[in-house]
Amino acid sequence: MSFSFFIARRYLFSKKSHNAINLISAIAVGGIALATAAMICTLSVFNGFRDLIGSLYTAFDPELVVVPTKGKFIEENDSILQLVRRHKEVKAASATLEENALILFRGHPLVIKIKGVDRHFDTVTGIRSILIGEKGQKNPFLLEAAEVKYGILGKGLAQQIGTVDFGQLQICAPRSGERINISNPIESFSVENLHSNGVAFEVGQRKYDDHYILTSLDFATQLFEKEGKISRLELKLHPEADTERVKKQLLDIVGDRYDVLDRMEQQAEVFGIMQIEKLIAYIFLTFIVLVACFNIISSLSMLIIEKREDVETLRHLGLSSGSIRNIFMTEGRLISLFGAGIGIIVGIGLCWLQQEFELLRLGNADSFIIRAYPVSVHFKDVLLVFFTVVLVGFLSVVYPVHALSKRLLNR
Repeated sequence: MSFSFFIARRYLFSKKSHNAINLISAIAVGGIALATAAMICTLSVFNGFRDLIGSLYTAFDPELVVVPTKGKFIEENDSILQLVRRHKEVKAASATLEENALILFRGHPLVIKIKGVDRHFDTVTGIRSILIGEKGQKNPFLLEAAEVKYGILGKGLAQQIGTVDFGQLQICAPRSGERINISNPIESFSVENLHSNGVAFEVGQRKYDDHYILTSLDFATQLFEKEGKISRLELKLHPEADTERVKKQLLDIVGDRYDVLDRMEQQAEVFGIMQIEKLIAYIFLTFIVLVACFNIISSLSMLIIEKREDVETLRHLGLSSGSIRNIFMTEGRLISLFGAGIGIIVGIGLCWLQQEFELLRLGNADSFIIRAYPVSVHFKDVLLVFFTVVLVGFLSVVYPVHALSKRLLNR
């Protein structure tokens, strides 16, 4: 143990001749602890919402998806995609075709997105878990049977139409490379009929629920006249597979022609905005920590005034001015360390209480998909907060201690 640390620790915990010094030191520790706990709780709430949104997409989005780097469509039988399908970590693969279309229901046109999927789609995703409609149906995820093509609407889209069991919908898509014939516009469109099987799906995100219709890949291929073409290859990995490692391996296989996206990248817009919001919150809370560190300066100022006689004794014992300043600097750093440590314990404790007892509710439970604010404590966030608070605390005492030492200790 260094001499400066030994003296600083004694100054921090020993009773002062003026109780106000102990009180200000306690306030300094408490202020930093409160700011640290606030950082932990705030970042954990952002993590909770991100995990919640990620769980909503899990039932609809695959673990990994292979998409073209240029253009919208790729050859279904491309040899590269066959290599991807045969990768040892890929449990199942589903070819899908997505494109915008127009539906005509009771004379009202509505732009929607058709997603044609093959028979492996329910294996690759958790689509069956989000189907709603007639209970007890033997096969609610029915997309085609006996030459009849079925469509499954998103819940929001079904509400716009007015029913889940819509009977028959006329789906229109413009023919590629053709101009619209003004005299007979219908000739410029490919038109197919889609039937209802009495169910809908609910992801919990308007992007899908309000705009998507799931149907068979054959129907989408025929409607959009894209024989042998697909938009993407969706993948499900074995349970023990490392997603990041498999993604890197697949990127080496597909080269520059394709890209491999995980769930976060598939919803880059949503998660990107959340990450920016989290960063802004972190920056603002760091300023609050800096303000809390001003209490350390007050505590050190009074401590330096009180310990003038001790400083003279230390000088007579041969201690240099730099070593004396280091004592008070160490004192300030100890306050920062204790404040950060206590704050992290309190912050994690509050997050645990929120997880277990849902102390902070979101209001009317019927208006939200969850009852209380979600929290998720990430170890890397705890480390980030600890090092941020300690760094801010350490830096905040350097100049004040030098200035106070010169003014109050006449050196």
